[in-house]
Amino acid sequence: MRSNDGWIKTTCAYCGVGCGLEARTKLSGELEIRGDKSHPSNYGKLCTKGIALGDTVIHDGRLLAPTDNRAPEAIELSWDSATQIIADKFSQLIEKHGPDSVAFYVSGQLLTEDYYVANKLCKGFIGTANIDSNSRLCMASSVVGHRRAFGSDTVPICYEDIEEAELVILVGSNLAWCHPVLFQRLRSAKQNNPSKRVIVIDPRQTESCDIADQHLALKSGSDVALFNGLLSYIAGNDYIDEAFVSNTTNHAEQALDSAQQEEDVALVTGLSETQLQRFYHDFATTEKVVTIYSQGVNQSTTGSDKVNSIINGHLAQGKLGKVGTGPFSVTGQPNAMGGREVGALANTLASHMEFDNPEHLAIVKNFWRSENLALRPGLKAVDMFDAMAQGKIKAIWIMATNPMVSLPDSDKIRKALHTCEFVVVSDCIADTETTRMADIVLPAQGWSEKSGTVTNSERRISRQRRVLPSPGMAKPDWWIVSQVAQKMGFGHAFNYLHEGEIFREHAALSVEGNLNGERDFSLIGLTDLDDQDYNQLLPQQWPVTALQSQVVNQRLFSDQRFYTPNHKANFIAVRHSLPQSATSEAYPLLLNSGRTRDQWHTMSRTGLSARLAEHKSQPYVQIHPQTADQYGVRDGQLVEVRSTYGLCQVRAEVTRDVQPDHLFIPIHWNNITAKGAKPCELIAPSTDQVSGQPEFKHTPVNLQPCQYQSTALFTSRHVINFDDCDYWARQKIEHGYLYHIESKRSVSELALELKQRLIYQHGRVFSMESGAGGIRYHYMTVKNDKVFQGLYVQPSMTEDDIEWMVNNFNQEISEAMAGIDNHVHSTVKRLSSKTMS
Repeated sequence: MRSNDGWIKTTCAYCGVGCGLEARTKLSGELEIRGDKSHPSNYGKLCTKGIALGDTVIHDGRLLAPTDNRAPEAIELSWDSATQIIADKFSQLIEKHGPDSVAFYVSGQLLTEDYYVANKLCKGFIGTANIDSNSRLCMASSVVGHRRAFGSDTVPICYEDIEEAELVILVGSNLAWCHPVLFQRLRSAKQNNPSKRVIVIDPRQTESCDIADQHLALKSGSDVALFNGLLSYIAGNDYIDEAFVSNTTNHAEQALDSAQQEEDVALVTGLSETQLQRFYHDFATTEKVVTIYSQGVNQSTTGSDKVNSIINGHLAQGKLGKVGTGPFSVTGQPNAMGGREVGALANTLASHMEFDNPEHLAIVKNFWRSENLALRPGLKAVDMFDAMAQGKIKAIWIMATNPMVSLPDSDKIRKALHTCEFVVVSDCIADTETTRMADIVLPAQGWSEKSGTVTNSERRISRQRRVLPSPGMAKPDWWIVSQVAQKMGFGHAFNYLHEGEIFREHAALSVEGNLNGERDFSLIGLTDLDDQDYNQLLPQQWPVTALQSQVVNQRLFSDQRFYTPNHKANFIAVRHSLPQSATSEAYPLLLNSGRTRDQWHTMSRTGLSARLAEHKSQPYVQIHPQTADQYGVRDGQLVEVRSTYGLCQVRAEVTRDVQPDHLFIPIHWNNITAKGAKPCELIAPSTDQVSGQPEFKHTPVNLQPCQYQSTALFTSRHVINFDDCDYWARQKIEHGYLYHIESKRSVSELALELKQRLIYQHGRVFSMESGAGGIRYHYMTVKNDKVFQGLYVQPSMTEDDIEWMVNNFNQEISEAMAGIDNHVHSTVKRLSSKTMS
């Protein structure tokens, strides 16, 4: 939808809030972004990442053509050749080893139409359910919790309920940084209603605590004990909604009995009895309670039980299906929910149908007209890469994700991809750790070029629209998959002309066997969309019984009917158990991982924005002052964090936001953006036994400071390989990149080494060496009378040094020289200008 003044309505590329945007191209070619005031997710609000989206659509590092990397020198391919190679190789391996010898690993960054076609090819026509999504790392435990409690993967709540609630509980969710616009809505609602309360349950003191009335800094992994204590309190103080529980739920007695066997909740959680009693009383005596939970709950070896312990408390008091109350899983990716809808998890079928239901299998088989439908669940993400490392999976197609960075135990993932006979990667970025492992790399469209739909955390479907042309030969993921499917002999089922046709098919499948609301997911109101309707589609919250021409806010389960066989919700009996990994004398500290405010996943998009890089320019670890003193670590010093699986070097940020003996490292930096700074090198591949979701929040590690002798700052227009240095981290700045470098070498040795990286052919080089023994070195290459590269080497750097280097980059040489003089006038002994050959 394009307005008369050129604004196109679309959606954000980042978290599961699903904010509406408006974008248009300036005369300069830059993309201008503003919030869509009519979109019900954000009503015009945006976070820092959303505001900076226009910075990230530059062509730096873009993958522009299909490439065959199997020869010593990569060969550029036509689309016809690339898709034929893939089709032939997959077909050969399937014929020789069976359909389970191939797999797809997909992403919440895909649009629903992409997801749908990939799932259809894999499960419907290849005949294997070995397709899983990186959403396995994000919300798989929530899917299990929902299905066990409700009989379906149903999020019952609306964003509006956050504002209507009297009490909002954040569990394992730094909403302020990970879902900022929802946090803005919560903060505004609290400002407008002084009686509204917020409780944050998190081992860390996060920015979300800024509006909290109570912060419960519980021990890592003790959530089940905490919420079992809540259920016991509700029962022991006659707060149970007896009518709701007796008429609407199953297994309440078993769940209550299990909860009452939970001993020493205060000891297990590390909270005082006063804190516990206040929390329990507030929950039990407040009518409208919303419990928002995220990765601190899901990413655990007991994540599914944590989810059900939360839901049990809401069921005990009938606190769901009503305005302002309910359990609320907020998703981490823009279309994690869309992937759940189409069935792009290995253990689900399609359209919220299940493998263990013969009727569902028949529905999907008949609808797709498939003779080879997969009949059983496939391998979940961690198991899939285990099978690859064992040689059982011979080919994999990875789409829009970077498992070399995001999956635990990076060495095993590397081994798996080395072992795998044929690796295909579709991405918009040419150089990622995963594309480096690929045999065939395919250029997919990125955000601003794609067209399709996404579904946010409140089940609201929005159009993501094309704003810019695709660079090079980039194509939609659904088109790429369809081309391969056609060449594999399935052309009759994959002859789509555009994404609107795929969406109509997706909507039609949601209606099959579902005319009377047998399943929660239904798009019956969208099955008759013509192309114009699809192009102009307004946000729709499912179930969509009729095309929604204005904003609706639907709560599911308001009729107290669930999707279990007897239509009653299930209490699930759960007990606290310790995480699979435990600290030891060798690894006495606990590492937690997560997101930082202005970066996203593996930084392939946000890493292109200079203003986003300003918030946290290098990988870092949060350390409590007591722990820092114990290990001899200074604030700002590089440290090495080790586990039994690997090591990671990051910059120390000494803060009381973490507890003693606890560390926190953001997930974003990796071997493309820094050396040895990837936290997944440390993470054990331990998973929840039911959901298959890995444990990212509880890793035993140790810590030691790095003993480096020299530091350098290097500015450049282009990406440079500094892997022979002991440490480097890359920061995007205007017109180029700034490299932060540290070394065991002396200052003079490091200066001599890095000086060789300067590109001399661009004209003059200005050189300055100062101090006794040459403790400072500064070099600038000049092109067209502007600084083209800069190098500054000394024993250590300050924030002023960094700001100075960034400001000097791309400046007129006269201004840059003045900047040098002003910055180091107290130590400059000699300043010279000369031409180097």
